[in-house]
Amino acid sequence: MREFYDDQLDALDADLVAMTTAVRFSLARASAALLDGDLGAAEMVISGDAVIDAARESCESDAISLIATQQPVATDLRRVVAGLRIAGDLERIGDLAVHIAKLARMRMPDPAVPDAARPTVAEMARVAGGMLESVAIVLGTHDLDAAAALLSADDEMDGLYRTMFHRLLGDSWTGGVEAAVDVALLARYYERTGDHAVSIARRVFYQVTGEVPHV
Repeated sequence: MREFYDDQLDALDADLVAMTTAVRFSLARASAALLDGDLGAAEMVISGDAVIDAARESCESDAISLIATQQPVATDLRRVVAGLRIAGDLERIGDLAVHIAKLARMRMPDPAVPDAARPTVAEMARVAGGMLESVAIVLGTHDLDAAAALLSADDEMDGLYRTMFHRLLGDSWTGGVEAAVDVALLARYYERTGDHAVSIARRVFYQVTGEVPHV
């Protein structure tokens, strides 16, 4: 009986890793749509969001079933409850990828990102993708050192976010109001992706230790 129970817990973790991979690919495609003018990538992100939503529903259903049938306690209960919340974080990252893809599609065939903002937006996309790679590792291994590194990685994203707003508010910005609004939204979408990645790392700390890190 315990072996079957452990298999169910492991399956929930595996589903969260698979969901992370799907979300990471969605964000990468959205970034390609944004920076490369790839309409096909934008459409794939938008149409594929239903798959990510379904994955969240499946993870939530499995977690609730575990609680109802196995009545987990202590570490196991933390593992299941954290899994429920992690699925929500991942689904919201998928939504952010959709927002990026829709903005890119709306501006096509013109570029959504002016040349002056392009390097910073591209770097934010790179950092966000790297953070999601780390999320998959943390979820698959419950490695607290990797989770701590992910918490630190968010400092880079926050720095890029601040850099972008300094540029938008500076005298050197010549992209116009509409482009400034687009870029401000995009910066926020990537920054929020980093926030959700950090939230997942904190939840893994909670799973393993029963404590939430305050860093």
